Amino acid sequence: MFGRTFMKYVSLSSALFTLAGVFASTGVVAGNGNAQQAPPEHRQQVNPPGLAKNNVQVGPRPYFLVRDMDEGALKDELMACAEGPFRRTEFTVSHRGAPLQFPEHTKESYEAAYRMGAGIQECDVTFTRDQELVCRHSQCDLHTTTDVLAIPELAAKCSQPFVPADPVAGTPASARCCTSDFTLAEFRRLQGKMDAADSRATTVEQYMKGTADWRTDLYASRGTLLTHAESIELFKRQGVKMTPELKSPSVPMPFNGFTQQDYAQKMIDEYKLAGVPAGNVFPQSFDYHDILYWIGNEPAFGTQATFLDGRYDDPAFNHADPSTWNPSMQQLVDDGVKILAPPLWMLVRVNDAGVIEPSVYARAAKAVGLDFITWSFERDGPLANGGGFYFQSTNGANQDDPHAGVINNDGDMMEVLDVLGREVGVLGVFTDWPGTVTYYANCVGLK
Repeated sequence: MFGRTFMKYVSLSSALFTLAGVFASTGVVAGNGNAQQAPPEHRQQVNPPGLAKNNVQVGPRPYFLVRDMDEGALKDELMACAEGPFRRTEFTVSHRGAPLQFPEHTKESYEAAYRMGAGIQECDVTFTRDQELVCRHSQCDLHTTTDVLAIPELAAKCSQPFVPADPVAGTPASARCCTSDFTLAEFRRLQGKMDAADSRATTVEQYMKGTADWRTDLYASRGTLLTHAESIELFKRQGVKMTPELKSPSVPMPFNGFTQQDYAQKMIDEYKLAGVPAGNVFPQSFDYHDILYWIGNEPAFGTQATFLDGRYDDPAFNHADPSTWNPSMQQLVDDGVKILAPPLWMLVRVNDAGVIEPSVYARAAKAVGLDFITWSFERDGPLANGGGFYFQSTNGANQDDPHAGVINNDGDMMEVLDVLGREVGVLGVFTDWPGTVTYYANCVGLK
């Protein structure tokens, strides 16, 4: 009986919700349940003023993933909540909006994330030639994330205009277009597209294609770019919290007199000017100096400053060996850091019994009182072959933590998510498709 009800709900309700509702904007309150691992100051109910209708739509994907899971107690638990209701949750952190299917850092992508229950939205912050802050994942990604190359007078201003592939010489097509190449007025002329390029291209038109086959261009016909200030106003209307990332500059600093500290301060100033309470903002950076700057100069915002841990790129760093961690977990705490944000693979491992569990890194951080936000769910594509970067500690690919892989189908990502949520106890999970995380969080009672 339950199986028939579940499949009916998937085929009718979820499909209609995704097609008819994903662009709409409405307000809801946060989910119910007891999130024992999350302190109350980090997870509060979200209730957009004047918007009382609970209309979060998770779409068909989480149902597909749950049906794909191996048989077991977790699958039974997640299937049992198929009828919802689903409510907004701060456990769901939109990663650039909903870029699995929408152009990243666009209004449309953020609206889709909101519809799917994201309680925290992200703007990656960089700057234009006239030092205005805008939402882009990288200062120099406009050639793959926007239509800049299709606008000749703007394409000519790129740091490196388009160069076609040369099949004879074996050189790929290339271009490099940066926000700092353009004024804000010029930036506003651009439209977002799916982040992709075809390195085999011999024309601009070919180069601008290349979307991965497990993504789509279905929603790429409109991609409204936003300034950082505009993203703040959008998120205020949605009633969600905000997590801006100060992106590392791709140009030498100072840039026309604009210093790194000016940059870090300007990002915070835009929240203050918009009247956003510091408790609604989780500023992020991979640059530890930025974190220390906010803690020292903007303590109200610095208390939720989130250190993005990118030390895995350092050959001397081993996430499974505490002697290689500099700064150590205790030093982070002593410096005033409260939230650490590593990639999700650093927080989990496979034990000798073949079971996914919290990693040495995760246990050490929790032991000194650090909280986690982690990234990025739904970014590796299909997992039949074990997944890539984000699942390397559970698919047998990470040689610092060698165990046989346990990831072999898309449903396995829900097992990893459950360990992150209920064993590691992360505050939230960045995701490229918020509906999946929202479904899980509501099912297990995470707010």
